[in-house]
Amino acid sequence: MEQTLIILKPDCMEKRIAGEVISRFEKAGFEIVASKVMRLDSEILREHYAHVADLPFFPDIEAFMSSRAVMPMILAGDDVIAKVRELLGPTNSKEAPAGTIRGDLGIDMMRNVVHASDSPAAAIAEKKRFFPEL
Repeated sequence: MEQTLIILKPDCMEKRIAGEVISRFEKAGFEIVASKVMRLDSEILREHYAHVADLPFFPDIEAFMSSRAVMPMILAGDDVIAKVRELLGPTNSKEAPAGTIRGDLGIDMMRNVVHASDSPAAAIAEKKRFFPEL
């Protein structure tokens, strides 16, 4: 069974829609393997966003992602990486169709409710980053 990492982002937590988002994943048949609530610091954010950490917009990402607690989770299921990304819709919520999580609940490119691993390799690295104890 494949696993992926998702993070319920600060906008999700602020709007108090974590339960709705989790419910959509559970209704899709995914199992929650691990979850926790945590504040993200600069160190973990620089590692997680290493591919954009040197770009001019990274301080905005860092400020947003550290603005309040987030909820990282490991979900398991058949083809979970692709299926979760399908449930989410495009990264830019403005382009996400109605019926997707980002289309229904997101606002824009950054405030898009949920981060999700985009590949098996990313899922492995992200699970280790946010759940090193597992």
